[in-house]
Amino acid sequence: MNRIWRTIRGYIWWTYERGSFHYDVMVTVILLFIFIAPHYIPFNDKPVERVPHPTVVIVNPDGEGGFFYQVDATAVGNKHGADINAALLRVIEPIAGEVQLADYKAVTDRAGKVIAYKVRVSRH
Repeated sequence: MNRIWRTIRGYIWWTYERGSFHYDVMVTVILLFIFIAPHYIPFNDKPVERVPHPTVVIVNPDGEGGFFYQVDATAVGNKHGADINAALLRVIEPIAGEVQLADYKAVTDRAGKVIAYKVRVSRH
C-alpha cells in the first residue's frame, strides 16, 4: 500500500524523470484530457461574436496634426441641422474619443445625392 501512495505522490509532485514510464503516463493523461475533455465537458468558452460597425468611416490626416473623418451618409440618415451634428458625433466618438464637431461638408454624387460627410473635429 505504501508503494501505491508513493507512486500517486510522484504523479502529484511530478517527481519522475523525463523518459521514464510514469512520466510518459502523466503526459499521456494530460494530452488525453486536452483533446477529449472538450467533447464531454461544457467549458462555455465560445469566442465572442464581434459585430462590425454598420457604417464605414475613413480617417485621413488634415495636414495640421488633426484628422478628417469621412462618414457614410447612411449613418446619418435623413436628418437636418443639429440632428446631423449629433448623428455624426455618435459615429465618430467611438473611434476618436470625446471630441467636438468643428465643421462638416456634405459629399455628393453627380446627381446631387449626399453620399458621405467629411467631418473635422477638435479635442475638448
